[in-house]
Amino acid sequence: MPLTKERKHEIVEKFGASATDTGSASVQIAMLTDSINHLNEHLKIHKKDHHSRRGLLMQVGQRRRLLNYLQHTNLEKYRSLIAELGLRR
Repeated sequence: MPLTKERKHEIVEKFGASATDTGSASVQIAMLTDSINHLNEHLKIHKKDHHSRRGLLMQVGQRRRLLNYLQHTNLEKYRSLIAELGLRR
């Protein structure tokens, strides 16, 4: 199940610079994290769902690339985002 419109709006308000800032790296990372957490719960129940597992791995890779970009461009924003989302790095 994809993110709902309301959940996306909450994420954009919390992590974006403005209410319409959906393209910044921090917003994209937060949305991917929410989606990854949802898929993780799904895969705990449906262990043999390999198609969703592939999608999860692709999302994790995309988040990793965005985190690397943010780390190189804005280290303070990167550190605060990691702490707020509770990511291990």
